[in-house]
Amino acid sequence: MKDYKRILVTAALPYANGPVHIGHLAGCYLPADIYVRYQRARKSDIKFVGGSDEHGVPITIRAMKEGITPQEVVDKYHAIIKESLAAMGISFDIYSRTSNRVHHETAAAFFKKLYDEGLFEEKESEQYYDEQAKTFLADRYIVGTCPVCSNPNAYGDQCERCGSSLSPEMLINPHSALSDAIPVKKKTKHWYFPLQQYESWLKEWILDGHKEWKNNVYGQCKSWLDNGLQPRAMTRDSNWGIKVPLPDAEGKVLYVWFDAPIGYISATKELTENWVDYWCKDDTKLVHFIGKDNIVFHCIIFPAMLKAHGNFVLPDNVPANEFLNIEGDKVSTSRNWAVWVHEYLKDFPEQQDVLRYVLCANAPETKDNDFTWKDFQDRNNSELVAIFGNFVNRSLVLMHKLCKGKVPPLHKDSMDEKDAALLKDIADAKTRVEESLEQYKFRDALFEVIDLARKGNKYMQEKEPWIVARRLEENPSAQDLIDNSLHLCLQLTANLAILINPFLPATAKKMLHMLKVVEKMLDWENAGKTNLLSVGYSLREPQLLFRKIEDEEIKQQVEKLKAGLIKPAADTTPAAAAEPVSLKPSIVYDDFARLDLKVGTIVKAEKVEKADKLLKLEVDLGFEIRTIVSGIALHFSAESIVGKQVVVVANLAPRKMRGIESNGMILMAEDKSGKLHFVSPDTAVDNGSGVS
Repeated sequence: MKDYKRILVTAALPYANGPVHIGHLAGCYLPADIYVRYQRARKSDIKFVGGSDEHGVPITIRAMKEGITPQEVVDKYHAIIKESLAAMGISFDIYSRTSNRVHHETAAAFFKKLYDEGLFEEKESEQYYDEQAKTFLADRYIVGTCPVCSNPNAYGDQCERCGSSLSPEMLINPHSALSDAIPVKKKTKHWYFPLQQYESWLKEWILDGHKEWKNNVYGQCKSWLDNGLQPRAMTRDSNWGIKVPLPDAEGKVLYVWFDAPIGYISATKELTENWVDYWCKDDTKLVHFIGKDNIVFHCIIFPAMLKAHGNFVLPDNVPANEFLNIEGDKVSTSRNWAVWVHEYLKDFPEQQDVLRYVLCANAPETKDNDFTWKDFQDRNNSELVAIFGNFVNRSLVLMHKLCKGKVPPLHKDSMDEKDAALLKDIADAKTRVEESLEQYKFRDALFEVIDLARKGNKYMQEKEPWIVARRLEENPSAQDLIDNSLHLCLQLTANLAILINPFLPATAKKMLHMLKVVEKMLDWENAGKTNLLSVGYSLREPQLLFRKIEDEEIKQQVEKLKAGLIKPAADTTPAAAAEPVSLKPSIVYDDFARLDLKVGTIVKAEKVEKADKLLKLEVDLGFEIRTIVSGIALHFSAESIVGKQVVVVANLAPRKMRGIESNGMILMAEDKSGKLHFVSPDTAVDNGSGVS
């Protein structure tokens, strides 16, 4: 393992077009903060940078919805986001914003250097244009009916009701979100980064050099690289963003995914005059904490940009988490199906550590996980209150009751096997927590801390110092047994404060107050030691670290979540229905009978040029070979589906997509994680067989 002198940690820049929800916390901000707090306790030279991403289409769409300017949008939500993250204990060294002057200058200079070195490809292409608003339209500015679920308000890149990835060509009756006009194709010029030129280097750097990366990160990178990289436009037609620093680029701004990651660099510039040490020296360990939807940008596009520019370090690791669902359904900001951080803090004041605990204990580290309010209650009551808080409270209560409020001595000649076993547990816990944190396994690390508290409860229950105290008159030497058990419980309590600090910093501070020790005790080098509290030292009266959460509080949160749900416009589910997912309107048999469903075999598949989401398929229906364009390229490589039997809607009217006439639709199923699956016969049948 490389010996690093300093560490730079980044957390994905949230779009300043709305507040942050608990999915954002679980995805990157909480794990990043845990890692940073751990490294600070180790006295590492570490910087933690972040900020708001204030450019791009989501900002302008929000401005349009709220009837205010984009600048007013970012000013409003940057303040809310920054305050929410700070209140949750996310301890950035700097939380900046991409509207700052230093960022505009840094991003423009980065682009200009690549341009001056001839790295960009200047191309003309046809893009959708709103003739009434006189502006080019990004995919999310185009609205129409989803071909999958018939949602009339689907965007040109995604349907937020069913989650399907789309392209503008796939929408039925597309229109501009700005003026309601039907968009037309118009030529425009942009500058493309030749990503394909870095494909070989990326394969060597990632596939050969970073096999230790998490499976979801490594696998997604491999899939992209195996499918081949294409040039990617790094400019957009817009008036909101960083102006392209070229004389012939009027009305063009930098692509938000070119601009945003450079925000990490500009934020570090704002933070320290020694920013070059953290970005340009090989002995810096750069770690990006992100959600899985940002993997390709942080692992392929941004590293290729850094490589092209030269002089910058590359990420050592990109520990991306999966998604956190809520009460069995995907988070959807457009439907208001989310638990907003600023609202949680109002409903549960002084309870930020409870949410930190639950989100870490249930972190979506390897797969999508589900947050439920019942699980929130159970983990608080049965783990924080009944295990961790209970042990700390009992230790201090009994110390005050049986040892006159002072740390009792340890009588080594009276120690037994249980005492020795607890000492070993304390030492081993530090090692196990440390190993898990170094491998970005935060859920496992937190388990070890709670398990140590669990072992402390078991030890105390076996020792029963309150029972031993009843025999003191007849056996005064039994005081040694009481002293030993409570001395070790108090030393374990001090260790719990150190080990829990990266996860629950507010709780650790409460424990320091009760133990009457300074913050320096939380230094990681003290973990595992059993001489942290001096014999004879007076401790404060205990206070409860956590309170029990009642059923009524949980009921109110569930009702609040469901009451705030915004139904899609075409949703016909009665308002009283409890489930947020609705069925389409009922049909009769004759409606279904109009569909001509045929089994076919995919005999050829290839990516559609300049369309990341589309595959052009040749499907053998037995009586003919059909060309079908399908929006599944983000889920399947072309090579992997050749020979696959599928079900085709064979009598669907032809539609042109990217200039290709598509004659049918492939039936797909989508699971809760958003992954697509083919609807296929369970055994091979003749091509052209009907489905009924």
